[in-house]
Parts: sequence; C-alpha cells; structure tokens
Amino acid sequence: MVGFNKKTVKDVDLKGKRVLVRADYNVPVDDGKISDDYRIKQSVQTIQYIWEQYQSSIVIVSHLGRPDGKPSAEFSLKPVARRLSELLDKKVEFVESTVGAEAKQACEKLGPGQILMLENLRFDPREEKNDKQFAQELAETSGADVFVQDGFGVVHRAHASTDAITKMLPSVAGLLLEKEVTTIQKVVKEPARPLVSIVGGAKVSDKIEVLNKLIKLSDCVAVVGAMANNFLLAEGVKIGKSKVEKEALGTTHEILALAKSEEQKRNFSFLVPVDAVVSEKIGGTGPTRIVDVLGGNTSDIEAYPKIPCPRAYTVEKDELVLDIGPASAAQIAGAVKLARTVIWNGPCGITEVRGIAGAHDPFAHGTHTIVEAMIGASNKHASKPFTLVGGGDTVSYVEGERLTDDFGFVSTGGGATLELISGHKLPGVEALANKN
Repeated sequence: MVGFNKKTVKDVDLKGKRVLVRADYNVPVDDGKISDDYRIKQSVQTIQYIWEQYQSSIVIVSHLGRPDGKPSAEFSLKPVARRLSELLDKKVEFVESTVGAEAKQACEKLGPGQILMLENLRFDPREEKNDKQFAQELAETSGADVFVQDGFGVVHRAHASTDAITKMLPSVAGLLLEKEVTTIQKVVKEPARPLVSIVGGAKVSDKIEVLNKLIKLSDCVAVVGAMANNFLLAEGVKIGKSKVEKEALGTTHEILALAKSEEQKRNFSFLVPVDAVVSEKIGGTGPTRIVDVLGGNTSDIEAYPKIPCPRAYTVEKDELVLDIGPASAAQIAGAVKLARTVIWNGPCGITEVRGIAGAHDPFAHGTHTIVEAMIGASNKHASKPFTLVGGGDTVSYVEGERLTDDFGFVSTGGGATLELISGHKLPGVEALANKN
C-alpha cells in the first residue's frame, strides 16, 4: 500500500507562524518574460493553504538556472515574484538578496498574511554545497518558525535549502511535494496494467537506471528521441551524422540484452523505432524523408513488385534522424491504446522546430501521434489510460500545446521524477519529519 509517511503543512499548527517555503521556480525566463509558468502555478495550492492559516506570514526561496554562484539579472527571481502575485491575486514582495541585512530587514517587516520572495538561492555558491552556515543564515534571515519543502524538482539533491536547512528548523512537506511523491510511487508500485512506458531524451547515460527499472516493471517499453539512435546503432543500423553516445554503446547492448531476456520470460515488448524522419538540416528548412531503418517492410510495399532502392532503408552519411517515423508512431500508439497506465518521459523528435513554407512541425509528428493515442478524441473512453508525464522537455511540450489538463498527472520534476521511478530515496524528502 502506497502512503506518504512525512508530515505535511496540514500536520502542524501554522497559526501566527513565520513559514519558510522552498519552492521550485526554475522556469524559462527570457528578457524578463516567463514562457512557461507551470511550476509556479503548481505551487499556488501550498502557498494559499499557508496564507489561509490565521496570521501566518510567508518567506519563499527558490533557485533559477545556473548562475554559478554569482548574482545576475538574467537569473533574477523578480519576474517570478510578479507572476506569483498575479496567480495568487495577492502582493508578493521581493528583495534582491537572499541572506544578510537587507533580506533580514525585509523579512522583519512582514506582517500577518504578507508574502516575501528572496533572491535566487544559487547566487550564493554555498547553496549547492549544502553549506550548514548558509542554511543557518537562511533560517535567521527569514525568522522562520517552520520550514516547508515544496520544491519537488530539487529534492533529489542534497543542497542547503533541501537538506541542511532541515537541521535548523522543524521541517514538513508542502502539498505539491506530497502529491508528486504519492502519485509517482503509486504508478511504480501499484500500476493498473498493461503499463506502457515511453522513454526519450538526448542521452542513454541519463536514463540507464530508469530504463532498467521500467523494463522490469512495464509490459511494454518504447525508446524514442535522440536516445533511440544508440539502440539503432547497437542493432547495426547506420544513422548518418545523427546524435549518438558512442561511449554508451556497451551500456546500450546491456539494456537490449535485458529487454530481450524479459521478452523470453513473459509477455513483454521492447520497441525500437522501425522507421525515422530524416533531414540534412536540423532547423526545418531542408527537405525531409522517411527511412525504413529496420524491417524494410514499408519500402518493400512502396516499391512492389520491384526491389526497393537502398536509399529507402538507409540513412545517408549527411542525414540526421530527427523523429520517429509513422510506422513507429503507429506501433507505439497501438500499445498505448491497449494500456491502462502510461509513463511518458521525453518527446519523440525535435518538437520545438517549426516548419516553414507551409510545413507543420516537421519533427513532431511522432509525438503528436502518441499524444493523440493517450488523450485524443480516439481515446475518449472509460478505459483511457492514466498518464504520468515527467521531464523538462516533455512538460514544456505539453504546456506549450496547452494539454496539461488532459493528462492524468504532469510532474514538475525532471531528475527527481526519474530518481523516484528508479527506486531511489530523495534526500530532500528523507530529511523531513516523519508522521509517526
């Protein structure tokens, strides 16, 4: 039975208390404008709950980007404070420091019901070093009585604001953190079957543990995205100048061996792309074509009764694999429509490339097809699968297409989601107070 064994904001008395909240506001900001505010929106429930407790006041901390321990206008949280204020319909004060006299003075001025956001935690190099002195300064600067961890996207790291701070203050989970951990653990430990997992990304080396776990756990695993190039290469397929991790080929062969072993033991499928969309250019300005990379079935049919030319099933030396092809997408979509649970981490192609001269998203067709199978009009039935979506690029795609509400659960975590699926404990969660 899955359960969350850590205390949450609902297990402690917050009336009249100063509450220090660690959120995850690592959102894309360009020239002061936020292009994806999903993580900010997801934090609102916890902040609203704390605010509703009589005479409580809130100090919020977060990081944004990788400023390498140096203050930078590019990575300031000021735009985030403005957006949070709009979402809460309440004034969120902001101070351009994290610890020290200025920040402490701003915290001391906070009255009941007021909210203050401190500047980017990573402007101080001590944050990522899990420095105890920095954590102590955070506690003293904020004047907090309680610490609330609600930044799911960072709890897989032992940083000052996820680990050391819990030694300074009574520490509990926020509502978002509780929901993230509970939902993901339920999918991993008690999935409704069949369970189909779709895993993409740029590097196999980033997904070794999660792939091994999902091969053991799932009824079907499909590899997509640039990561799939490694599996094609391992199967002896020429992939032109496509992105590949040659140093991870040994690991790729091991994952394939595990998958084939599972296929022999039980009703399990491991799907590698059978066709691919290729082009000589990555920006969508060049012509594209479909290559039948594995079986030769499509090219045989198209050439019948003649023998297909080698180019029909060969990625040329100057070409790049940029998306899965329609046969691969249909194969995965068919598995998805039979599933009761789907885990999706990683788009199938370069979804951010927009076509020109009338072309529509030239390398996003595979992703569109699979999304349609998960949530589209053809899947509006009682047995529609529960869909767990995780990973930065995947969430950005879903948010950009305004489909967030159509999925079962869209996680705010990237690495934290993968760590939890892989079965690892999360330092930022383990550090919180237990319920019993």
